[in-house]
Amino acid sequence: MDDQATERQYRELLSQISMHRSGEVADLMKQRGILYKMNWGVSLTDLRAMAAEVRSSHLLALKLWNKQWRETMILATLVDEPGEVTEQQMDYWTHRFENIEIAEQASANLWWRTPFAYAKALEWCRGKKHLIRFTAVHLAGRLALSDRKSPDEMFEPFMEEMVTLSRDKTLTEVILRSLMIMAQRSAYLRELIAQLAATLESTEHEASRRLAAEIGESLPFTM
Repeated sequence: MDDQATERQYRELLSQISMHRSGEVADLMKQRGILYKMNWGVSLTDLRAMAAEVRSSHLLALKLWNKQWRETMILATLVDEPGEVTEQQMDYWTHRFENIEIAEQASANLWWRTPFAYAKALEWCRGKKHLIRFTAVHLAGRLALSDRKSPDEMFEPFMEEMVTLSRDKTLTEVILRSLMIMAQRSAYLRELIAQLAATLESTEHEASRRLAAEIGESLPFTM
């Protein structure tokens, strides 16, 4: 159900987006291939400042997401309440990501803080769409960085998934980045990643072997 207070916050945020818009930034993003149905070019710094001025609200987040502007979708990930996020919401939003920026923002701002983060990250590793798989890998890295309460063993299942995902060269950068974050977490995970690199090196897939080489070059620097 809607309410007047949420509607006022929603309208105020739309007004602030309009005041902070930058056509130049929006054009530069478009040139870089970061495409949205509507992009006002508001900086992430300004969006975070806007979100900090409002109380977290699941209803407000849903209203903002449904607007489908770049800025309202990012704000939705910033103001939502993780405990009220459902698996269905996570699937619905993730299946509608338009580019890696919104995938990274959702992962970093909201998904990792939900009760379903590990389960969804593993499930999305097997997704059919590139952006779903990208989100899975990015989320795994974010969990390794930010979720210090969970045991390292929570990341073991991702190693098997990385073998398959490594065949997609468009995921090489995000896989490497997430693995190196995991490697910084503990000696135990560094050893698992070293074992993963050895497995990838022995495969017949060129992209996997290249990833293995990059892991080998990067891993010593995480020790």
